[in-house]
Amino acid sequence: MKLIKWFSLSCLLLNSLIVQAQTNDLIAKFSRSTEYSNVKISPNGEYLSVLTSKEGKKMLMILDAISKKPTHVIHFPGNAQVGNYEWVNHERIVLQKEYLKGWKDHPQYYGELMAVNADGSQAKYLFGYKGGEMQTGSRLKKNTPIRATAYILDPLPKDERFMLVQALPWGSGGSNTAENRQRVYKVDVYKGTRKKITTSPIPYARFLNDDEGKVHFVSGTRDYISSTLFYRQDSKWVDTDKLNLNLSQMSPIAFGENSDSVYVVGSENGKPKGVYLVSIKTGTKKLISQDKIVDPSNIWLNKISKKLYAVEYENGYPTYEFVDKKDTHAKYVKQLLASLPGHQIHLVSETNDGSQFIIKAFNDRNPGDYYLFNSKMVKLEYLVSQKKWLDPELMAEVKPITFTSRDGKQIHGYLTLPNNKEAKDLPLVVNPHGGPHGPRDWWGFDTQNQLIASQGAAVLQVNFRGSGGYGDSFEYAGHQKWGTEIQYDIIDATRYVIEQGYVDKERICIVGGSFGGYSALQSSIIEPDLFKCAIGFAGVYDLELMFEEGDVQGRKAGRKYLTEVLGTDEATLAKMSPSHNVNKLKVKLLLVHGGEDERAPIEQLESLEDALKEINYPYEKLIMDDEGHGFYNDEHQEKYYKLMMAFLETNLKL
Repeated sequence: MKLIKWFSLSCLLLNSLIVQAQTNDLIAKFSRSTEYSNVKISPNGEYLSVLTSKEGKKMLMILDAISKKPTHVIHFPGNAQVGNYEWVNHERIVLQKEYLKGWKDHPQYYGELMAVNADGSQAKYLFGYKGGEMQTGSRLKKNTPIRATAYILDPLPKDERFMLVQALPWGSGGSNTAENRQRVYKVDVYKGTRKKITTSPIPYARFLNDDEGKVHFVSGTRDYISSTLFYRQDSKWVDTDKLNLNLSQMSPIAFGENSDSVYVVGSENGKPKGVYLVSIKTGTKKLISQDKIVDPSNIWLNKISKKLYAVEYENGYPTYEFVDKKDTHAKYVKQLLASLPGHQIHLVSETNDGSQFIIKAFNDRNPGDYYLFNSKMVKLEYLVSQKKWLDPELMAEVKPITFTSRDGKQIHGYLTLPNNKEAKDLPLVVNPHGGPHGPRDWWGFDTQNQLIASQGAAVLQVNFRGSGGYGDSFEYAGHQKWGTEIQYDIIDATRYVIEQGYVDKERICIVGGSFGGYSALQSSIIEPDLFKCAIGFAGVYDLELMFEEGDVQGRKAGRKYLTEVLGTDEATLAKMSPSHNVNKLKVKLLLVHGGEDERAPIEQLESLEDALKEINYPYEKLIMDDEGHGFYNDEHQEKYYKLMMAFLETNLKL
């Protein structure tokens, strides 16, 4: 009998070890960063290019478009890696040089642009504050240094020699550098010589230029909330407020029939943003496209003509509105949507003659596959997957939901439902998004949510009031309501999925990052009996502290933003701050933070810890000293996911 008991216990232990090993293997797979990204085709179709990683550093691989064999690999020595890049003509690439610092895992970008031919020849340090060396066998030559952070504005597809660069001058340095007026330069892609074209009249600029490189429009903001559009007239910038268009948040996207007419995204009377055609000469506007619920999620232009052909919206599932049905791109997108059912299609790169395209196909179960599409032969060829080790057939469905909040406001969100499991009485993880203003949740593949769903739990995402993407009025409704109405929307969404029968009300946790981390604590304080556990990741826990610490308050626009969205009443801020209300908590608590977090500095975590220790409230924590506002390193991500899943397994009885 003793032998039988011993054998049974041994079997149980062995099964437990096998299950744990399988779970750890699954977590490792979900923790791996994307293998291939940013796939493009050269302007003449001779080459393909793709970002991939080697030993944790990104490099750029160039392949022959026919054989798919690598012809050249661009990578940097030491702690540097390849960032974003563009084909500037049929043979030449311009790329950003980033740095992985030993004390900080997130790559740092100091505005350096490098150029190299597809065969590795004519490597050149094109734009930046110093010289460097590219691992291509030839030493890069310094160009005239410039203290500015550069981004490619337009590769100018019709110009083989020049491109446009927008650059943010460093000035005297410090956190206010971001508010300096950006400049536009015309840069020789071989020599690096440059000519200044214009300077923005407003910080945080978005420019619109023509094919010759002349900049006609620019928008920007002084408070992170409202934006202003300017147009160029007689060598001066003129504010479109003078036109009395009754449009706010205007941003230029494309020219109309001439340089005096422009397509803009803008909001009228707080409604969801639409696309308007504005005439500068007559001061009139014409509505081209608008959804009743959501702002445009993407604007699609013909790369060569730069004409608008489609607007993408996402009210639940993503959809296209084709505003120029005659454009061949509109026809191709329709064909591709039919060829890859269940997927959303993006045309991410194309040849100058429009004969070949790089296609990205993705959905809620698939993070993304890249294809080569030959429009003349109507042929689709698979290239690579972003995460081929994750089987879409085993992933979870993401279901759009809509409900009415306690005060009658319509709120939208998404519910991720475990695969091959009845959507009834499920354990639930509520996952509020960050921001809160500007960002929103989307239909698509979310790594963390899919990992949680793989263990049998549902995941709820809520586009609460204050979220971006639903019009100005909806976003402004969340101002100074961080700890109240926003949290009520999250709580009401949780109750809605309980009422629908999806969720077991006794097994609910809330997990969020950044503002979502704040919400995880604040919602648990408001409704202490609704949630069994909470995880705050890189959260803000003391709202008054935001005016003293972090990279938001360090900027003039940031201080204006905080004053508007939080208010300055100390009593209200304290009432909405988890650090001041920990005595109302009942949840099991896990706190995770990066030691180098500049958005929600470690002082935020310390303020919450001090309050918890004062009342001897138990909690677990994980601090990654060299991570910032979110984990970049795969090993760190895996460590967090293991801790998160063990915490959820215990508290939700997964």
